[in-house]
Amino acid sequence: MRRVWKIAGMVLLWCAVVGFVVLFHKRSQQHDATMLVQSLDVAILDSLPDETLVSQQLVAKWISQSKIPTIGEPINKVDLVGIENVIRSNGFVDRANAHITHDGVLHVIVSQRKPLLRLRVDGYDCYLTSEGFAFPAPRRSSVYVPVVSGPYRPPLERDYVGFVKDHITQLIDESNERIASLQQEKKPLFDREKEIRDSVREVRRMRVSKQGIIRYRGWFESEESFEKRIRAKKIEKAALYKRYNFWRRENTKKLNAVTARQNLERDRQKKLLKRYEDLSKLINFVKYIEEDSFWSAEIVQIVASSMSNGDLQLELIPRTGTHRVLFGRVGDEELVEDKLDRLLSFYQNGLKNLGWNEFRTISVEYANQVVCSK
Repeated sequence: MRRVWKIAGMVLLWCAVVGFVVLFHKRSQQHDATMLVQSLDVAILDSLPDETLVSQQLVAKWISQSKIPTIGEPINKVDLVGIENVIRSNGFVDRANAHITHDGVLHVIVSQRKPLLRLRVDGYDCYLTSEGFAFPAPRRSSVYVPVVSGPYRPPLERDYVGFVKDHITQLIDESNERIASLQQEKKPLFDREKEIRDSVREVRRMRVSKQGIIRYRGWFESEESFEKRIRAKKIEKAALYKRYNFWRRENTKKLNAVTARQNLERDRQKKLLKRYEDLSKLINFVKYIEEDSFWSAEIVQIVASSMSNGDLQLELIPRTGTHRVLFGRVGDEELVEDKLDRLLSFYQNGLKNLGWNEFRTISVEYANQVVCSK
């Protein structure tokens, strides 16, 4: 009997809990339907120590321009996902979260990206993060990061927003689709090539057989008549060979033209991947100098260009002195470290005694050397 009462008590308890949850949910729905958004509160989780790319006023402006109803709108009618998407559509925003508290305040929390460098080359003006995320530089905001200038051209569009790797992958996939499409164009040409080969084979099998004495309409064919037929057959075969050879040459030209377009696409892929490799080296180079307290303070600008073989080369503009550092080719971390070590050693043991304005250029391009020019 006691067990029955215990079970009944548990059932009543759970019924009360379920009833409370249902009642609370219903009251919450009624509150959300009647309670209006009273105000907007924007919080910027700033990952930058001094400068900001995103401000509270800017975020409020984005929401206002999106035409998504907020203040004065019932809580359950506000498109929170739409607000987050509008904010995240700006490349320098990393994350955005929007929620409304019980008192009707719309809270928007924004985290901005941390740029590693600024590209101001060949009409470009964009930031790059250490993860390879690119976004155009905002007009009214700037961040103190190393500036890369010069004739270097990065492998992305000027207004591109997103990870460069994703952009490269998309371009390669599109190029592979074009190559595959061109391969389909070759199929009828291959079929045509086979038809021509079969036709040439048929011509080779054409013979005028001589079976001793040949009867023709009750008369015996003369040797002269037979030779005449042979000469006619040779002329016919020569004409057919000429025709089929012409068709083969024209078909081969078309095949070669399609192949040339495929090779052009493959060359573009190689160049694109090479440009992406150079950009990755540039990012790694800037990451290296930014992690070093001396070089991060000393190097104020980087001039990027391409060597005659297509490799990326750099010039460094130091803060101290009037010289330029010809850094040359950018390789792996070991090569970068070797060149900077040689430059630092020359600074400490050479320029310290000669004077910081003694030379116009200092080159560490060549192994185990520091070459200066006045």
